Formats: sequence, C-alpha cells, structure tokens
Amino acid sequence: MPIISISNLSKSFSDGTNALDDVNLEVNEGEIIALLGPNGAGKTTLISAICGLLKYDSGRIKVNGYDTVTEYRRTRKLIGLVPQEIMLEPFETVYDTIRFTRGMFGYPENKELLNNILQKLSLFDKRKQMIKELSGGMKRRVMIAKALSHSPKILFLDEPTAGVDVELRRDMWNVVGSLKSKGVTIVLTTHYIEEAEMMADRIALLNKGQIIFVENKESLMARMGKKELTINFQSPISSIPEALSKYKLALSQDQFSLIYSYDNKASRTGITRLMRDIASTNLILQDLKTSQSSLEDIFVRMIRN
Repeated sequence: MPIISISNLSKSFSDGTNALDDVNLEVNEGEIIALLGPNGAGKTTLISAICGLLKYDSGRIKVNGYDTVTEYRRTRKLIGLVPQEIMLEPFETVYDTIRFTRGMFGYPENKELLNNILQKLSLFDKRKQMIKELSGGMKRRVMIAKALSHSPKILFLDEPTAGVDVELRRDMWNVVGSLKSKGVTIVLTTHYIEEAEMMADRIALLNKGQIIFVENKESLMARMGKKELTINFQSPISSIPEALSKYKLALSQDQFSLIYSYDNKASRTGITRLMRDIASTNLILQDLKTSQSSLEDIFVRMIRN
C-alpha cells in the first residue's frame, strides 16, 4: 500500500485559476519523489493539500491509510513540513523552538533526539541563541529542525535550498540521505533540477495543475534522454554536405561543428556509417565529443510540448 494516495484531486481559486486539475498520484513508502514544474504549476498547492493546510474542492487524499480530512490528527502527526516561507518566533531560542514544535504533536521532550537534529544541521552551538539573532540561512536550518522534531514518517521539502548557501545545501542533503536510509518518505519540490537528478528515485512533472508524468528517474532518462555526438572540424561549414543530409545533423552556431543525436541503447547508433560518410567529404576532423541529455533538457522539452 502506498504511504500517500491522491485520487482525482482538484482545487481552484476565486480568480478562476485551476491550481490542481484532477490530480492522481501515489507515493511509495521510503522513496524520494521530486515534484518539478514551472512557477504556478501547482506544486505548493499540492503539498499544502496533503498537509491539511488548505481545503480542496474535490477528490481524496490518504496518508498511511488515513483520510486527511476525517482523520486529520492521525495524518498530520505523520508529516513534517519545511515550507518556503520562514515562520519563526523571533524571541524564542533555537532549542525551545524545536522543543515546542515537538510538544505540539503530543510528544514529551527528548533532549538526545533534539540535540542530535541540531548537530546534524550545524545548529548545536547556536541552540541557546534567540531566533532574531540568526542569519537567514540559520533560520532555514531551524525550519528543517522543526519539521524533524517529532520524527515524521513523511517529510515535505518545499524549495528547501532556494537562496541558501552551499554549506546548508550540503547539510540538507546529508540529512535527507540519512532519513531515507531509515525509511522516511521524502517529497521534494525544487528549482535546482540537478538536486532532483541527484537525490530522487522518481520524478513527477506538474504543469498548469496537472501531472504530466510520474516516472522512475533512471527509466525516464533512458526513455527520453538522448546522447549527442559533437563533431568538430578545422574549418567552418557553411552548410551540411549533401552526402550527410540523411543523418539529421544540426550545425552549431559557430559553424565549426556538426551535432548528431542518437540512442546509445539502440542496436545500431549509425555513428560508424556517419564517420565513413564524413571521410568521403572534404571536411577535416579536429575533435569528437559525446554528451548525455540532462534531466533539465528533458524537463524543458516536456514543458514546451
């Protein structure tokens, strides 16, 4: 049974915007799933609906088998949320802030657990400082610590590393890796597509309130990712020679290279024939280079379509 099950979820706002349009999604226990999409795609609205922070128009959401509307307390206790906005009490200390959050979920203070969270997020030395004394990056760390204070089974990260320093980003992903190894399910939204490519098990692409696809990252890359062979020449090429027209080559902007796209998993890539036909022309080779399409390339291609 999936730990999150979303069925026919729709939400529109008073201005007529369809923020979510008949969304169906299942999230498996222990996986990291990345929600990608342009601004306004519905990512934050979807997370808010799952976490019980907004009322949706139709559909149903279950978390660990519990309905998020009729069994709100059960579902919310399973969830940790790191929102985009920093919302903290400025005159509380770091430690008291996360202790209070843990208490809101009905759990007694656990100093060992809370101190361990603070250490992992490089906050332990600042545990007695008031929130107002912290930098923006440190406040972001406190938001993450709050979300982890009650040991949730599911962690939502809504743009957790947007605008933060490299050190925090590294600490964040170390924590995420550690949580995943303990079976915590992680749902992530990010504009840093390389993070999704590095961390996620599956990718869900949202656009205009709809899920375009949900797929395993590796199979997505294999299905849609193309390899490119860039062939550099000693002299510029004004046009692609007739002898090479059958290969659907692209001419680079500087006119010194031809670019050939191919499926590296196909039984025949056509590269051998291409190189033979190039040899029959007057073109003089200088260099060859191959590259693999990134998740960002695939993402941009899907949105444009």
